[in-house]
Amino acid sequence: MDWSPLLLTFRLAFTTTVILFVLSLPLAYWLSQSRSRWRPIIEALVSMPLVLPPTVIGFYLLVAFSPSEGLGAWLDEHLGLRLVFSYAGLVLGSIIYSLPFMVHPIQAGLTHLPDSLKEASYVLGKTRWETFRYVLLPNIKPSILTGLILSFAHTIGEFGVVLMIGGNIPDKTRVASIAIYDEVESMNYGVANQYSLILFLLSFFILLTVYLINGRYLKRYWI
Repeated sequence: MDWSPLLLTFRLAFTTTVILFVLSLPLAYWLSQSRSRWRPIIEALVSMPLVLPPTVIGFYLLVAFSPSEGLGAWLDEHLGLRLVFSYAGLVLGSIIYSLPFMVHPIQAGLTHLPDSLKEASYVLGKTRWETFRYVLLPNIKPSILTGLILSFAHTIGEFGVVLMIGGNIPDKTRVASIAIYDEVESMNYGVANQYSLILFLLSFFILLTVYLINGRYLKRYWI
């Protein structure tokens, strides 16, 4: 079995999760606090990957960043950046497709915090940033960990988006989900089973970790 698709998959999942964490913190905070009329629109856009087929997202990314036209041509000509059929393209597609899995848990955690936490912090002279960093975030650790774990797991299981924008280039864009499809098409069920079993077990332990973090197992069976 070729291990490169699995290694590339884990690298992609880690990179995507780190970037999503940085991007999602301010976005989730704004969504949890804002009363803007634009909030429902932003929430709908963030949640679109939950209902859209992955191939739809991948198709529009492929069209948007094609080096022969539009934005893709501009990036290629002025920055020498090609996102189609590249690792960078995989990262971009993964960020968009896994965005709600990071934003929603953090947003939910912030929304359910009592207002008294912020008010007490402001009374003590703390700034908004200090309140966010030292008061709010420490109180939503389970939500943050859930977002990190789900984003990582969701990225591992991507197929449609990465196939459309990344293609199937060995050691460059051929992730585990695509490798499984290739092996099945080639009737190599043994190798496909090895890839699938690794991803199955990994996904199980990731989800088990989420439930343990949320305290469901401990609360139901031990408390």
